[in-house]
Amino acid sequence: MLLAIDVGNTQTVLGLFEGDALRASWRLHSDRSRTADELGLMVHDLLERDGHDTATIDGAVVGSVVPPLTGTVREMLRRVLKTPPLVVDHTVVLPLRLAVREPSQLGADRIANAVAARALHGTPVIVVDLGTATTFDVVSEDGAYLGGVIAPGPMASQESLVGRTSRLTRVDLVAPQAVIGRTTEEAMRSGLMWGTAAAIDGIVRLIWRELGGRSRVIATGGDAPGIIALTETVGTVEPELTLVGLRLVYEANS
Repeated sequence: MLLAIDVGNTQTVLGLFEGDALRASWRLHSDRSRTADELGLMVHDLLERDGHDTATIDGAVVGSVVPPLTGTVREMLRRVLKTPPLVVDHTVVLPLRLAVREPSQLGADRIANAVAARALHGTPVIVVDLGTATTFDVVSEDGAYLGGVIAPGPMASQESLVGRTSRLTRVDLVAPQAVIGRTTEEAMRSGLMWGTAAAIDGIVRLIWRELGGRSRVIATGGDAPGIIALTETVGTVEPELTLVGLRLVYEANS
């Protein structure tokens, strides 16, 4: 079995694969203060709770956008699984070409998303990942990763708004009943949700214009379902897209 770990700025997502089947997944807070031992105990307990044994895991792959945690996760896997993980970046074997000027700056999550979207949905394809940042990744018709767009995610936008105002407080990111908010809370929720949805549609249409035609649009990320329901351009939500991409990169390097 393969353990795939996606280390994001807000959450760390773990997925356990048997072949191409995702048997279990878990989400943890990305706590930079955790030691390898603490993280190892958590992973061991999660596996055991769901009826899995570390002895059955013969491989691990990590995609991390949090450098302080990358080494911690690598050390944890060395201790718990007794096997060094594949750490995904631009230097490993990839089942697509990176047609960008500075591939060393490309996040592992964006690489994995592009790989998975191409494999699952064909090309051309756009991936919208709603997390701490809202990212757009574009794969051309001939299967090359062209680059994309990075914008603030809805949670990051909310933190900035609350932090810079005196009377606004945090709201749940749930779809509003209407665009026009009748209370301050409704107005803020509308701005965050409808604003993000409108930005996604606007950026996707601009990408389509640059590509010279429409393409499939796939969404992923923890905040995706509620916001994507408000969009007009996104066709499919793939909650575990990044984990699937990490698995495919691991297989390309095996």
